[in-house]
Amino acid sequence: MEITRLGSQPSVKGPEDWFTGPVRINYLYQPNGHRRAGAAEVTFEAGSRTAWHTHPLGQTLIVLSGIGVVQRERGAIEELRPGDIVWFARGEKHWHGASATMAMTHFATQEELDGKVVDWMEKVSDEQYQIALSK
Repeated sequence: MEITRLGSQPSVKGPEDWFTGPVRINYLYQPNGHRRAGAAEVTFEAGSRTAWHTHPLGQTLIVLSGIGVVQRERGAIEELRPGDIVWFARGEKHWHGASATMAMTHFATQEELDGKVVDWMEKVSDEQYQIALSK
């Protein structure tokens, strides 16, 4: 058994290479010799979002608070609300973040494959974000 106490791992700022706008990440647990999955609580300020990315074994998001948005490649943008659960298939290119006017916090979990949980790609431009929100 392993217990990780609240506050034992400090929050970190979302790296600018992976995110647009202010994002805070609270890593909850990481893959290690005993588990393949890692998880984090991620808070996006209004207008903040991830870059496009994929996960080698998929990803599950559970929206905890606020209003979010999500889009998969060639798909429509979808609004997210507390309690919504999103699953992305293995290798499915997508992005997610807050709405333009409200912050959003989600729980994200993904499994590691060959030492990797995510492949980061190009950023979602301000123009792409605005176009996606206007549809």
